[in-house]
Amino acid sequence: MLKHIVLLLTFFLALRPSYPRPAPYAMRISCGARDNIHSPPTNTLWFKDFAYTGGIPVNATRPSFITPALPTLRYFPLSEGPENCYIINRVPHGHYLVRIFLGLVAEPNFDNEPLFDVSIEGTQIYSLRSGWSNHDDEQAFVEAFVFLTDGSASLCFHSTGHGDPAIIAIEILEVDERAYYYGPDWGQGIILRTDRRLSCGAEKAKFGEDYSGDRWGGDRFWNSMTTFGQSSDRTTSTKNSIKKASNSPNFYPEALYQTALISTDHQPDLEYTMDVDPNRNYSIWLHFAEIDPSVTGVGQRVFDIVINGDVAFQDVDIVKLSGDIYSALVLNKTIAVNGRTLTITMHPTKGGHAIINAIEIFEVVLAESKTLPDEVKAMQTLKKALGLPLRFGWNGDPCVPQQHPWSGADCQFDSTRSKWFIEGLGLDNQGLRGFLPNEISGLHQLQSINLSGNSIQGTIPSSLGTITSLVILDLSYNFFNGSIPESLGQLTSLQRLNLNGNSLHGRVPAALGGRLLHRASFNFTDNSGLCGIPGLPTCGPHLSSGAKIGIGLGASVALLLICTCLTCWWKRRQNILRAQRIAARDAPYAKARTQFSRDVQMARHHGHENARTAAENGPSLLA
Repeated sequence: MLKHIVLLLTFFLALRPSYPRPAPYAMRISCGARDNIHSPPTNTLWFKDFAYTGGIPVNATRPSFITPALPTLRYFPLSEGPENCYIINRVPHGHYLVRIFLGLVAEPNFDNEPLFDVSIEGTQIYSLRSGWSNHDDEQAFVEAFVFLTDGSASLCFHSTGHGDPAIIAIEILEVDERAYYYGPDWGQGIILRTDRRLSCGAEKAKFGEDYSGDRWGGDRFWNSMTTFGQSSDRTTSTKNSIKKASNSPNFYPEALYQTALISTDHQPDLEYTMDVDPNRNYSIWLHFAEIDPSVTGVGQRVFDIVINGDVAFQDVDIVKLSGDIYSALVLNKTIAVNGRTLTITMHPTKGGHAIINAIEIFEVVLAESKTLPDEVKAMQTLKKALGLPLRFGWNGDPCVPQQHPWSGADCQFDSTRSKWFIEGLGLDNQGLRGFLPNEISGLHQLQSINLSGNSIQGTIPSSLGTITSLVILDLSYNFFNGSIPESLGQLTSLQRLNLNGNSLHGRVPAALGGRLLHRASFNFTDNSGLCGIPGLPTCGPHLSSGAKIGIGLGASVALLLICTCLTCWWKRRQNILRAQRIAARDAPYAKARTQFSRDVQMARHHGHENARTAAENGPSLLA
């Protein structure tokens, strides 16, 4: 019964429609370009270079035929800072091939050839060496396989003082999650920097797209290798199809296995030697397919593979291991190299000749741990608030790569969290003119801050009191104003406090003047408004904030009343003066009218008197 159920489930799964795998994410940027552009011969789309970084766009000089045919580049003069980065956002979580094409602003010479370091996601992966621009090969770009897990990609160029970094193009191409898996140490903490990728027997160098390769292969570049030198080999090729070529997770193009180098009777060993950096680990990938018509079955060609004198693979029989002729075989070995050379030898043990189709060599780089995100954010805010000059750079990660930390930032590693943090800020006498933001408290583990000798303005942020690890705080000789925050009294580890040479006022917090400063060095001089500790003026009665507000309001009301009374008095005085002026103007008329009124009154008075006398004497007169 169970057997029938399994068969039935298998039948239905077989009937289920299969959906094609989505296309891999691809971001290609033409540095310095103002518009999107398509490059020949494959009509590849390159996006315009917009708002990713600083630098200066100019017309490009291509150092190699490998370089895409793009007309512009972006270069980074040292005056804009030693660290310059492209920060590309909205990159999906995944495994990527990241490739950076180098450019030239002008024809290079010994004095102006750009020699700089390149880092990806805070890990330095390459240092350009003198003479790189004279080699028309894979030196035209820097490439690595890296996991991008935080939604962005950071690609930085670090000046060494010899020429200005110049970049023509950037590619970020998604590959299979398990591409180039080489063993248990492989994973997100590992970056594989491409050191060499050779197509043996090929006449021309080609990209994966030229090979019509699967896009999940990352459009790798394969440099042609027609001989290992000294007539030790010959080329061979085939047009037959190759089985097991473009398989997950690496998706090698079939054409890679259709050419090969074969050793000769004169020199039966096939040997390839290259220079490497000492004391590094290298992951070596060797590609084989039995395309020699003289070999038709198992046991006809057997050889050992020796790397730096040690047998890495013994009795390699391509037909046996791959399962057939014209069938791809990939062998991988990761080794530690102590010297400065890497030698790979195919030593025949049966059949007389060795064969190889392609070689890939990667340096295994341990990815740097990054700085705590909150601290990076705080440093970026500090950069804007203080108006840091361009020469500081302050781009990318403050602490990594370790070879290029931000100028003025001292970093320490937190082993418990595997992250870096900022331990000290030394930005004294740098001509800073901004203000100190509250966000500086995001640097939770600061032990030293020295911002002396600048022109920083504004108040001292009270948030400094939350950085309880502070041992040294030097803000002397700036233009800080306002009062000293009470919160600075919480800095129980403080040993040196310099606030002299500012415009501070008010009472020095009691905790600073008493408990802390008995064992600390401090300087409050040259602040004419400070008071409250020995060496400074005595403060007046201490008023609470509420009392100060009440006094202010009372004074305002009193002033308003005085102004109101003065206004009323002034208006009344004006009315009186106006009335007096009118009276003086009309005085003659008023005098005449007064005399006339008096005469009328006198006449009326005498008339009444006469009438009364006549009335009294009337009868006697009639008689």
